[in-house]
Amino acid sequence: MSLMINTKKDNPGAAYTLGPLQAGPPCCVPEPLIQVDNLSLHYGAKPALAKVSLDIYKGCITALIGPSGCGKTSFLSVLNRLTDMIPDCRVLGHVYFDNKDLRHPTLDVQALRRDIGMIFQKPVPFPLSIRRNIELPLREHGMNKAADLNARVQQVLQDVGLWEEVKDRLEAPAQALSGGQQQRLCIARALALRPKVLLMDEPCSALDPIASGVVEDLIQRLRGQYTVVIVTHNLAQARRIANYAGFFWVKERAGCLIEFGQAKQIFEAPVHELTAAYVQGKRG
Repeated sequence: MSLMINTKKDNPGAAYTLGPLQAGPPCCVPEPLIQVDNLSLHYGAKPALAKVSLDIYKGCITALIGPSGCGKTSFLSVLNRLTDMIPDCRVLGHVYFDNKDLRHPTLDVQALRRDIGMIFQKPVPFPLSIRRNIELPLREHGMNKAADLNARVQQVLQDVGLWEEVKDRLEAPAQALSGGQQQRLCIARALALRPKVLLMDEPCSALDPIASGVVEDLIQRLRGQYTVVIVTHNLAQARRIANYAGFFWVKERAGCLIEFGQAKQIFEAPVHELTAAYVQGKRG
């Protein structure tokens, strides 16, 4: 197996050449779960992404970095077809998930969003109890037995480190939780459906440093169990948690992928001068 590394300094977004893959953590499998080929995205006449190609590896954490407005969030939206909900949004190119065409018109989009969960920048708990926040999506997907629901609620709250904090007040409003607790609840809600992939759009940016550290530790614990794609402006965080990293930039008014590779290579030995300038704090 080989990893795609961009070695074309003067042609960002071009096809990647193949280089040898260094051994990663044993829980991170260098096997593509999502394959993106020549992806472009337009909102009406406005281009958002241009010819993005990369692989997302199974069980690994992939960080997407780059300045605001370079298409990172739009890229996430394509991966679970939230773009379907945006008027005049056009997606071109190919995206394969688990060897299935993610954009095929017969694809079960509800099943796709169960397999590819989304965590947003600002915690968005439902205006319901802590318990109901997790039960609601489970019931929507056919789980109705009380014993099964109770077991899954406890399991995912334990997975995100919330169980001991909330086990005696599961009927309390979820919106009464702290910001960090709300974000962990949203992650638990996504995990309840047992997804294969978690998309995270700046999940720590609305949190204080202590809560951010708790969520970051949680993300690291998910490595190997889930495939995680995280958008972050916190370069130190990306360096700490990511196995792979992709650097986005705006070229000719559209977001494009400048460089992709193992996180260590991106942060310590980037190939493209724009990547080097960004990770060193000289650009962006």
